[in-house]
Amino acid sequence: MRIALFLLLGLAACSSLDEVGRAPGFSPLEGSYQHHAMYSGGLPQSADMTGPTEASSLWTAGRASLLGDRRAGKRGDILTVVIEIDDSAEMSNSSGRARKGNQTMAVPQLMGIPQRINRVLPEGATMAEAVNTGSSSTFSGDGSVSRKEKLTLRVAATIVEELPNGVLRIEGQQEVRVNFELRELIVTGYVRPADVSRTNEVTYDKVAGARISYGGRGQITDFQQPRYGQQITDILLPF
Repeated sequence: MRIALFLLLGLAACSSLDEVGRAPGFSPLEGSYQHHAMYSGGLPQSADMTGPTEASSLWTAGRASLLGDRRAGKRGDILTVVIEIDDSAEMSNSSGRARKGNQTMAVPQLMGIPQRINRVLPEGATMAEAVNTGSSSTFSGDGSVSRKEKLTLRVAATIVEELPNGVLRIEGQQEVRVNFELRELIVTGYVRPADVSRTNEVTYDKVAGARISYGGRGQITDFQQPRYGQQITDILLPF
């Protein structure tokens, strides 16, 4: 068991030592959905638009014409996802509860029966106050939540799949490296063709199943993370 643990720690250390003095590498695009969608052939057009009538016309229906629709609509096309998140939420709850109860039962006179019972009761006991109980409880609780998020980004995404119902699945990835720190932005989701604007843009609130990741990796990010030993200790120690 100890040998396996030492080997595991050695491999983790070796993978980190390989990055010493080197900037973080970019994620390869080859093999991704974007790469496959870009290099795969598109579906054939339903009609041949290169005939003599179309070629001699001043107004053509092609996407390259003056009034053509240049919005992304098929696999391999590129569109811009506009991310403008400015959300804030604040919630406060307060609750309180109080209850008090008191019960008393006494039988001072009942055809002389209490007096006869008092004779056989222990000293100090009497039927004049047979039962006297009381109870009280109090509860109070307070809770509050305050959150604010703001993010403004624009990223180009590729249509990687056309679903049978016409919805487009998009995927976008952007990486910017500054010195030894790499900033990553990833966007995935589903878009309706009708939600793509004339400027070939779609806002994030029209992307169904949106997954937006904004982060980074590099020397600064690694320095801000706890060491492997500390992470393992936090998991194993029960206190």
